[in-house]
Amino acid sequence: MTTQSYRLPPGPPPIRNPLSLLRFMLAFQGDFFGIIDGGFDQYGDSVTFEAMGSRTVILRHPEHIHEVTTRQADKFHKEWAAYKDPKKGMAKFLGNGLLTSDGEFWKRQRKLMSPAFHYRRIASYGEIMTAEADGLIREWAHKRETDVDHDMMRATLSIVARSLFHSDMSDADVRRIGGGMDVLQQFSSNPVAALLPAWVPLPSRQREAQALRDLDEVVYRVIAQHRAMGGDNGDLLWMLLDARDDDGRGMTDQQIRDELVTLFLAGHDTTANTLNWTWVLLAQHPEKEAKLHAELDRVLAGRTPTLADLKQLPYTDQVIKESMRLYPPAFTFSRQATADVQVGGYDLPKDTVVTVMSYAVHRDARWYPDPLKFEPERWTPEFESSLPKGAYIPFGGGPRICIGFNFALMEAQILLAALASRYQLRLKGAAPTPDPLLTLRPKGGLHMQVIPRTPQYVPAEDLSAVVAE
Repeated sequence: MTTQSYRLPPGPPPIRNPLSLLRFMLAFQGDFFGIIDGGFDQYGDSVTFEAMGSRTVILRHPEHIHEVTTRQADKFHKEWAAYKDPKKGMAKFLGNGLLTSDGEFWKRQRKLMSPAFHYRRIASYGEIMTAEADGLIREWAHKRETDVDHDMMRATLSIVARSLFHSDMSDADVRRIGGGMDVLQQFSSNPVAALLPAWVPLPSRQREAQALRDLDEVVYRVIAQHRAMGGDNGDLLWMLLDARDDDGRGMTDQQIRDELVTLFLAGHDTTANTLNWTWVLLAQHPEKEAKLHAELDRVLAGRTPTLADLKQLPYTDQVIKESMRLYPPAFTFSRQATADVQVGGYDLPKDTVVTVMSYAVHRDARWYPDPLKFEPERWTPEFESSLPKGAYIPFGGGPRICIGFNFALMEAQILLAALASRYQLRLKGAAPTPDPLLTLRPKGGLHMQVIPRTPQYVPAEDLSAVVAE
C-alpha cells in the first residue's frame, strides 16, 4: 500500500501542535468515556485520532477486536509509548514482564509461567482467600461504615502477596508494595508528565522513583530469601524459580522481579475493582442482592465459603460476570501494528496504534439487550455461546489473555460470597464515578455503610424460585 492508497477509518481533524494536544489530553482526562462514545456515535465502530504525527485507531466492534487479538495477533505487538517505553511507559515499573514484553521472549516467559497458573495449582490458594475473607468479616463487625475501595485493595493485595511469597513478607512490605501500585495508577494518567521530557524533575516523578525503589528492595530481597531456602514451600514464587525451558534455562532475578511486579498489579488491582463495582451495583439493585443472599444462605448457611462451594454458587458467578461487563477493570488496552494490515475493511499502516475499548463493546446494545441494565440473569450458557468472539473481554483476548484470570475469578467469588453472606453495603451519598486510570477505579474511594445481616435458611425449592425470577 502506498500512503495515498490507505483507507483509514474516519475521525476528527488531526491535532498538529503541542498546546492543542495538551488541551485535548486534559479534556480527555476529564471526560474520557464521553469523548470516546461521542467518537463512536459520530464516526462508527472504528475511529482514527491523529496527533503530532501519531495515529491511533479505536475499536469497539467484536469482529474487529477479534481480528487484532486473535486472527492477526502476529501482526501486532504491545504499544511502545504506553507499555514498553522504559521512561514513560508501564515498563518503567513492570520491566519486561508478560504485560509489556513481545515476540519470542514473551512466548518463552508465558510457557515458563503457565504451570504456576494451572487450575490445580491455584486451587491450593483457596485457603488463603478464605482466611483473608474471615479477617475482613471480623474487622467489619466493629464498623458501621468504611472505605470499601481501601478494604478491597488491602484484602486482594494480601492474598496476592501470600500466594506469591508464602509467609516471607511483613505487613510493612505489603504496604510498600501497595504504595507502589497506587503510584503506578497515577503515573499512567498524568497528561502533563506524558508531554514533558523524562529528565524534568516533577514531584510526581520523585514519588515514582521512591515507589520503584520500594518495589525493587522488597521483591529482590524475597527472591534472594527463596533462592537461599532452596525448597518448594508451595508458593507461586517457588514455581517461577523452579521453571525451566526446553534448554534447561530458568529465569534470572530480573525476569522474576518483572513478572512478580506484573502479577501484583494484575492479581490485586483488577480483582479489587471488580468487587468495588459489584458492591455499588448490588447496593443500587436490592432485588438482585436479595437473590444473591438467597443463594448464599442456602449453600453456606453463614459459614465462610471454600473453593468446593463455588460450583454451587451459579448466581454469584453471574453477578461477577455482569459487574465485569458494565465495569471491566481493564477497560481498554492497545496494540501497535508491526506491518501494514487490514481490519474491518480499513487499512492500518505499520506503527498504527490500535486501542480496544472493552468498556464500549461491553455496553453495546447489539450484543447486550438493555446494555446499561444490571442483569446478572443474562449470563446463561446459551447467552454466552451466542456472543460474538470479542464481545466480552474483561481479561483481554487471544493468546495474550490474562494468565491469572482463573486466580482472579476465584478470588472475587470467594470474597464476594463470604462478605455478602454476612453484610449488606449501602452507598454513603451518590455512587462514585468511574476513574479511568490504569484500571477502572471508583473516583474518590467507595464510602459505604456496613450493615450486618443474619443468614437465613432457604429451602432448595424456594431458592430455585427466587433465582429464576
